[in-house]
Amino acid sequence: MSSHPHGARAASPKKSTPQKRDPEATSQALLDAAVVEFSEHGFAGARVDRIAAIAGANKQLVYHYFGNKDELYRITLERVYKQIRDREQELHLSDLHPVAAMETLIAFSFDYLAEHPEFIAMLNDENRLGAPHLKASENVANMHSPLVKLIEETLARGIEAGVFNDRFGPVNLYLSIAGLSYFYFSNQNTLSVIFERDLGSPAQIARRRQHVIDFAMAAIISK
Repeated sequence: MSSHPHGARAASPKKSTPQKRDPEATSQALLDAAVVEFSEHGFAGARVDRIAAIAGANKQLVYHYFGNKDELYRITLERVYKQIRDREQELHLSDLHPVAAMETLIAFSFDYLAEHPEFIAMLNDENRLGAPHLKASENVANMHSPLVKLIEETLARGIEAGVFNDRFGPVNLYLSIAGLSYFYFSNQNTLSVIFERDLGSPAQIARRRQHVIDFAMAAIISK
């Protein structure tokens, strides 16, 4: 005799329909995971299996999409560079008065590093290695051309308007702007100990931000 009422059979469990893999979404998830892994452990200490686990993907998909760990690292580096370069283009500096445009760029450069410690970590690691992955990149140099042009055009507009001097070229100016902010964040832990203050506190970061803007602008403002 059936144990089910009226002899009804228990419904068979439904078989789940396999989800079709979205290559683009999987690739992006792996790159997101790679940024986390490489920034925390460096190229040498990073593990492909951890990257796959963070992304919720099969480890073999890392090799399928990216070939090997070196290629994954190179592409991840290109990606973090592209993200900051894309954001710079979104500032629409050409729409602003030259002084406002340059102040906006300097502030953005500072704020981006404050908000993206993974960018600093990956650049530090690549520099320590001697930049082999960037040397193998066919894209990274071209990514920076629009930035140099942007600074060059802003400087030219300011010189023409009589508000900027012509002492600095765009590359040197960018190196100074980046250096003023990059050094602060990349050495924040050691500097905090040396100068016995928390340079990561909101108050200290705000103070440094204004200093960087004022310092850089003072160098280019026409006297």
